[in-house]
Amino acid sequence: MSSPDIAGILDNSKELDRLRKEQEEVLLEINKMHKKLISWIGLNELIDNELRLEILCVLCLIIGLAQIELPYLRGSLIGQAPEVVEKPGDSSLSKLKMLYMQAKELSESEVSISSQLLGQLDALMPSGTQGQHRRRIEGSEQKKKRVKADSEVPRLSPSMRSHLESLASLKGEQVAARITQENSGKDEWFVVKVIHFDKETREFEVLDEDPGEDEESTVQRKYKLPMSHIIPFPKRSDLSNIPDFPTGRHVLAVYPETTALYKATVCQTRKRKIDDYVVEFDDDEEDGNLPKRLVPFHRVVALPDGFRQ
Repeated sequence: MSSPDIAGILDNSKELDRLRKEQEEVLLEINKMHKKLISWIGLNELIDNELRLEILCVLCLIIGLAQIELPYLRGSLIGQAPEVVEKPGDSSLSKLKMLYMQAKELSESEVSISSQLLGQLDALMPSGTQGQHRRRIEGSEQKKKRVKADSEVPRLSPSMRSHLESLASLKGEQVAARITQENSGKDEWFVVKVIHFDKETREFEVLDEDPGEDEESTVQRKYKLPMSHIIPFPKRSDLSNIPDFPTGRHVLAVYPETTALYKATVCQTRKRKIDDYVVEFDDDEEDGNLPKRLVPFHRVVALPDGFRQ
């Protein structure tokens, strides 16, 4: 170890001794002040434990060290002005407060210097020579590995945790799901029922309850889909959170008497949130015109970004 390091240890050791001696002197002064204050009240050694406690509370209230509430005691001093205890022209209470503050500062300085000394002394210890020291190093390395492993686990923000909880609560409900076949050039959306949501993989397990007439099998199909392929429907029981799409807005709506969703355009402004939407579905021409169709408000959702049709 270099000379400057040794000099630093010696300086901190001397400072630590000085702080402790000064603390002892301050504590002696504080004890003297306590005895003086008790003698002022004329109690000396005749006070009982109950009144002794109340005197301590009075002192604490006066010097601002604590806020203590006690029930009314006989001859109670609580609530009386400091002049009842402090004689006119006497600055003892102010001095006592200053002594407490000084003792607090000395104690904090002692903690700081002690921490510095510990660090300097640790640097003096040889590495890998003592079994106990080796075990401490190994334990520290294992702790670092655990901390590193914990840090690699993604920490979710409160908003994301809340979002995942809301998705998990969709179990048993119907949602809009994108079920696109491989090599398909367009997005196909259907009404499905949520069976389970995995918070770890962030995948939905859903059930297509209506496979359709053109399916080879009438067996209901299950799918595992990512979060981005699911859109919850508005809840009829929560009108405050129901979106209100204006006229001309492109939406994704369930085609009447089917479980398929298609791109549509809102045609009329609704008077109430519970009113049906009047929409025109794309590619739904009849005699060269797009018929206007009614769709319940809880079967209309926002058109996803990048929708392919």
